[in-house]
Amino acid sequence: MPRFAANLSMMYQEVPFLDRFAAAARDGFKAVEFLFPYAFDAADIAARLRDNGLGNVLFNLPPGNWDAGERGFAALPGREAAFEASIAPALRYAAALGTPRIHVMAGIPPKDADRAACRATYVRNLRLAAARAADAGLDVLIEPINTRDIPGYFLNRQDEAHAIRAEVGAANLKVQLDLYHCQIVEGDLAMKIRRDLAHVGHMQIAGVPDRQEPDRGEVNYPFLFALIDELGYAGWIGCEYRPRAGSSAGLGWLKPYLG
Repeated sequence: MPRFAANLSMMYQEVPFLDRFAAAARDGFKAVEFLFPYAFDAADIAARLRDNGLGNVLFNLPPGNWDAGERGFAALPGREAAFEASIAPALRYAAALGTPRIHVMAGIPPKDADRAACRATYVRNLRLAAARAADAGLDVLIEPINTRDIPGYFLNRQDEAHAIRAEVGAANLKVQLDLYHCQIVEGDLAMKIRRDLAHVGHMQIAGVPDRQEPDRGEVNYPFLFALIDELGYAGWIGCEYRPRAGSSAGLGWLKPYLG
């Protein structure tokens, strides 16, 4: 049966961040993910995880100046020093929280950037991140993101992500398959899952097109959940969506999977 993790950056915004752990646990979640932990003390987050019987399955490396529009910089030539500096805090938080995987955001290159140079920078930075994460026993993830949500984002397609993964050549580098982003960019979700699942380190879901609960929109998630089960996926599925009318009220779709 699929295992679902609440995304605390999008869900439970009715309460402050540190109170979202208890809210998710009350609704039956056993794990959580979030975009960034860095605004909070790691010990405080660890206590909320422990007190509520939750695991943290994923967060992102520092993205740069998020409020100014930065979405990572791993694929941005000239930002290599900033990228290297961002690895250490992510590893410290992962160690404190017991997090097994971290996501590296590629970033938004300038419109006149040379794409080949961006890719070469991305590959070098991913090799560095994967090597340092391997020493800590962690996986590194890369995620194709649609250009409607993040215009200009460097990595958009599943086949390109897997080609980059293969070029980097690190056993602990895997692809984060967000079915919401994949449907918007390329569709054919069941075949993408069948083709790529062996190298997928984490999955995420949301309804398409509005990024709300997965029981609305054009994607038949019950069919995909059954397929994922059939293929033996043992990882987590992150609920990275914006509830349409309250986080708890919108969880009717989850009840059959709580076991």
